[in-house]
Amino acid sequence: MSSSLRRGAVAASVIALSTLSLGACGAGFDAQTSGVRPDNASVSVDDIKIQNINVVTSEESGSPVAVTARIFNDGNKDEKLTSITVRGAGKVELEPADKGDLVVPAGGSLKLGGEGNASAQIADASGITEGNAQSVSFKLSETGSLSADATVVPAGGQYADWGPTPPASPSPSEDGQESPGNTESPGADSPGDDESPEDADSPGAQESEGTEESPAA
Repeated sequence: MSSSLRRGAVAASVIALSTLSLGACGAGFDAQTSGVRPDNASVSVDDIKIQNINVVTSEESGSPVAVTARIFNDGNKDEKLTSITVRGAGKVELEPADKGDLVVPAGGSLKLGGEGNASAQIADASGITEGNAQSVSFKLSETGSLSADATVVPAGGQYADWGPTPPASPSPSEDGQESPGNTESPGADSPGDDESPEDADSPGAQESEGTEESPAA
């Protein structure tokens, strides 16, 4: 083979190798950038991880809005959830499941939203728009603030059991006055750390029967 033919073959091989290398780099870049991202927002700092963050609206106009999430504590010290803020929205009211503190136990988790779990609700939903991504900040006693952009979703479909719960109005007695003896105590058990929210049964509250009036003598 002449030297000119040999040089041409070497040049063709170099061009082919360069093309393959560029193709491989492009495939790797696409694989990283076009990967499917989860719908639910999440954030982590040190031993604290917050997952499945959503802002869930109500199907009824004028009803409150709920913030749902699950906070994991991989550390060896309990932490307390002290506040939640949603940018552009009103105050977030926190309510523990057991009427105590909102504790994220060491090695455990705290659920927000759903039957029997702690709740975080916004009474003034004027600054909340479905489909938007709004910044949600969680403040914990030791770790401080963690923020993520959460999607605003309606309380339907997979979020049907996680929407806000409006306060129940007291039912009047027969004479038109409230009966203090019929007030129900919260009977929801605190969920276990290993139990997923989807597996938690909703306790069915039964109404007590009314007292029959004695016949007049």
